[in-house]
Amino acid sequence: MEAVHGTTHSFLVPFLVLGFFYAISFCISFMSGWFALSQRFTKESEPIGQTRTAGPFFYKVYTRFWTRYSSAVRLTSSEDALFVSVFFLFRLCHPPLQIPWKEVKLARTKYLWRRYIVLTLGELEQIPFRIPERMARNLGILDRLPKETA
Repeated sequence: MEAVHGTTHSFLVPFLVLGFFYAISFCISFMSGWFALSQRFTKESEPIGQTRTAGPFFYKVYTRFWTRYSSAVRLTSSEDALFVSVFFLFRLCHPPLQIPWKEVKLARTKYLWRRYIVLTLGELEQIPFRIPERMARNLGILDRLPKETA
């Protein structure tokens, strides 16, 4: 009888671990604003025209409430939209996004001694994505900054 009882607990462990991973992933998605963006901007097509990609590795992206995605976010800039995705291991609750440029506002900011480009995503959602200047340069986003802040 003891062996059966121990086996039942062993059987539940993977489900508990998966449930915990899902709960954490959902909380991060909700806090960062990814969940809000995914309600309107889930990726529906491939990028059009010339594309430039940066990430996921070696970049830290900060979102709402300074939620940080370290070496997990890939951004692709194309003629029609900004494409945002996370490393496939963390895709749970983080579907790939396709945000038209008309729904992206750009600005510069500083935090301590580092300079960032803030991409405010979604006219309604207003979710900030703070990316390093180097990432913005690699994506060609610096060229899209308003002239008075360039």
